Amino acid sequence: MTAGYAHTPVMTREVGEYLAPARDHIVVDATVGGGGHSALFLKSLGPQGFLLGIDQDDRALAAADERLSAQSAAMRAQGQSPAPYRLVKGNFRDLDQLLSGVPLGYVDRILFDIGVSSAQLDDTDRGFSYHPGAPLDMRMDPSRQSATAADILASASSEELAGILRAGGEERWAARIARFIVRARDKGRAPATSSELVELVKAAIPARERRQGGHPARRTFQALRIAVNDELGALRAGLDQAVVWLRGKGRIGVITFHSLEERVAKTSLLGWEQPCVCPPDLPVCACGRTPVLRQLTRGALRAPDDEVCENPRARSARLRVAERIEAMSGKEVD
Repeated sequence: MTAGYAHTPVMTREVGEYLAPARDHIVVDATVGGGGHSALFLKSLGPQGFLLGIDQDDRALAAADERLSAQSAAMRAQGQSPAPYRLVKGNFRDLDQLLSGVPLGYVDRILFDIGVSSAQLDDTDRGFSYHPGAPLDMRMDPSRQSATAADILASASSEELAGILRAGGEERWAARIARFIVRARDKGRAPATSSELVELVKAAIPARERRQGGHPARRTFQALRIAVNDELGALRAGLDQAVVWLRGKGRIGVITFHSLEERVAKTSLLGWEQPCVCPPDLPVCACGRTPVLRQLTRGALRAPDDEVCENPRARSARLRVAERIEAMSGKEVD
């Protein structure tokens, strides 16, 4: 595996069971990461199938290519013919553009594995977690994004910072944390490293509250990361575009890791399952819109206990899967 990029995919049994690609399917892994889920898909696909992996992280793409190349070689050694695959750099919020550029036409399976990967969390240079002295970067794709978390902390008003912490972290102490950050900034000590931000958050949250609910800066770091990368906006855009690309009976899977992502996934999929937009007091539907998806999971599935024991980061994972009821025109490729 690419040096420094080790990532364990979550809920592989459930993904395999509910997405279950056939040998001739076209599969899109919209968040390929280190290629864990894609390697699983490759085992099910035959030479008539095709796998497309998308990620905005160059190191993730390199790790995925290494993993999928090894998987293909192992299959050939066993006398099997693996499906071709292709990896492209991009954000799934641009799914229309990315899929049009391949091009594929309708696809049979699409998976979104949302959030920051274990490899990114463990990379001290990225600033996604609390590694002492790490720069507050948090950009998923530094080559295309300019503003870092440190930039936001250095320029946003107290009200703007509080809004970011509430929207992306559901932080109870958002206003107080924001005031402490601005006060430090006014004294020429704007936080530029993870350690400096953690100390400000700890100072802002009363001691009795810091002793419960995990690391006191967890919600702040999550909120800043979401703001830097517009993760929730990207997820809404990506899911809506993905549904349009699904073939009839095609399936979409979404793995989320916190309540905000889960809320977006639930709302988006339910919106396609119940697309009527008529006012609730209208006795008969007048819009004529019909359901596009049907959900295959009852609510969100959770990682089983044995997986959580082996990989504690799977504890917060939730999986939703839905199936396309009918095809939509406009995506066929000659």
